Amino acid sequence: METAVRGMLNTYPTGLGDLDADAMARCIEACITCAQACTACADACLSEGMVGNLTKCIRTDMDCADICTATVAVLSRHTGYDADVTRAMLVACTTACQACAEECERHAEFHEHCRICAEACRAAERACADLLDRLG
Repeated sequence: METAVRGMLNTYPTGLGDLDADAMARCIEACITCAQACTACADACLSEGMVGNLTKCIRTDMDCADICTATVAVLSRHTGYDADVTRAMLVACTTACQACAEECERHAEFHEHCRICAEACRAAERACADLLDRLG
């Protein structure tokens, strides 16, 4: 089944050149999922009784969501493509996803939303690293 992300990549008038469209689509989709999970996790953390213990988790969730969202925007634009900017965004996103996953994993035993968020972060981390490897 073709996703909207893949469909949009396929419709680019001049093609994607040397870019791996499948890896690009996987990365965009993983980052969208991660951004949503991080946003929801931060919100859920704010509703927990001991919210003070989750301050770092909330901050990390918010940073990761913002970086994933920015990465999706950069990956979705191909006119005037700049590989150096794309690489920098993927490095930043990989770093943010790793940090958020590690923080959420610290709370996963007690908060299901943190467990789910950590899984989404790890998937986005892998997808960004994979695309980065393919870009060379």
